[in-house]
Amino acid sequence: MSYEQDDEDQYAPNFSVGSFPKEFGYGPFDGDGDGPTGPLTGEQKPRILLMGLRRSGKSSIQKVVFHKMSPNETLFLESTNKIIKDDISNSSFVQFQIWDFPGQIDFFDPTFDSDMIFGGCGALVFVIDAQDEYNDALNRLHQTVTKAHKVNPNIRFEVFIHKVDGLSDDYKMETQRDIHQRANDDLADSGMDQIHLSFHLTSIYDHSIFEAFSKVVQKLIPQLPTLENLLNILISNSAIEKAFLFDVVSKIYIATDVSPVDMQSYELCCDMIDVVIDVSCIYGLHEDAEAAAFDSQSSSLIKLNNGTILYLREVNKFLALVCILREANFDRQGVIDYNFLCFREAIQQVFELRSKNQMLYNTSSQGNSSTVGESGPNTSTGTSGTSNGISSNAAPLDNSPNNASESLKQSPAVLYPVSVTDPTIVT
Repeated sequence: MSYEQDDEDQYAPNFSVGSFPKEFGYGPFDGDGDGPTGPLTGEQKPRILLMGLRRSGKSSIQKVVFHKMSPNETLFLESTNKIIKDDISNSSFVQFQIWDFPGQIDFFDPTFDSDMIFGGCGALVFVIDAQDEYNDALNRLHQTVTKAHKVNPNIRFEVFIHKVDGLSDDYKMETQRDIHQRANDDLADSGMDQIHLSFHLTSIYDHSIFEAFSKVVQKLIPQLPTLENLLNILISNSAIEKAFLFDVVSKIYIATDVSPVDMQSYELCCDMIDVVIDVSCIYGLHEDAEAAAFDSQSSSLIKLNNGTILYLREVNKFLALVCILREANFDRQGVIDYNFLCFREAIQQVFELRSKNQMLYNTSSQGNSSTVGESGPNTSTGTSGTSNGISSNAAPLDNSPNNASESLKQSPAVLYPVSVTDPTIVT
């Protein structure tokens, strides 16, 4: 299951690569202060609010996605009667808080502090039970969205049409169309048609809930264009058909390449991550050792009977790159591994740039009221133009059928610094 590359050290970038821990999961939220390893404080992390009527499935979504609870175990969850806060912090791009709200909360209650709740909110996820009458849910959705938008116009609104696993495909689409139409009509009637709602069909019994949350989380990552561009460069030079950058704990993909996401391919990648973690925890540790089950030189390779290969490489402690490619293209594995090292080094530089921006933010906020944010039109993690502050120490090799062998023969002994946002392909 594992593959070790003896020559990787001479090309490896100078940063510490973590390993998948045996007890793999997020740390508990302590209510204040930093997360387990993240540099952002609780007040600075964007919040994702889970809202909806009682028994709509909010807590089940939170437990399944972020706490690895089996979907069948969610049947025994009690109704939420207070706000439950979870801190999602893993020292990567996925740093935010999940707030699970009870369904009976009244936003017009004088004791409800709307400014505090919605002020630091990055996204609001409203869950609607598709197997129940949703007239009341649509009314609550309209009240919630209009109230939140008045407090914070920058909130992204996501509607999960949930529990669709027991519905036919035709009924799913009809339900989504009806909810979409009625929700937008209500906003237009109240003069709030500038509010944009995104709709997702979800269920905890398949991977649709993970894909939906992936799209929600991606909107909170200001470095997303840079990550997508790095993946596009990687697959184009390595003859890879599809690549996902996964947050391994939640199986949320925080970035993918430009090609459309196929649900079956995404499910295969999620299943592969489960296999890697399970097998590593069983066979990857000695009883008397505290070494990690998945080290920086490990990888996982699964060959399917249709000639497709799933290839996983660890990026850091909580991020993994999962690639889908044809078996014929994997003959040039050395090129793929070399390009992965370039990709991993570029990811580390994005980390470092994010940390510098956060330090500037903290320094300026303490000294005066001016702040330096991570995102914006002039952020140095852009993906167009010249180097934009991110450069790798190596140019990716071309793994196309005509150029791969020549690229390997002529690849230079010294790694030349080339911008990862506009690379020069060594041929």
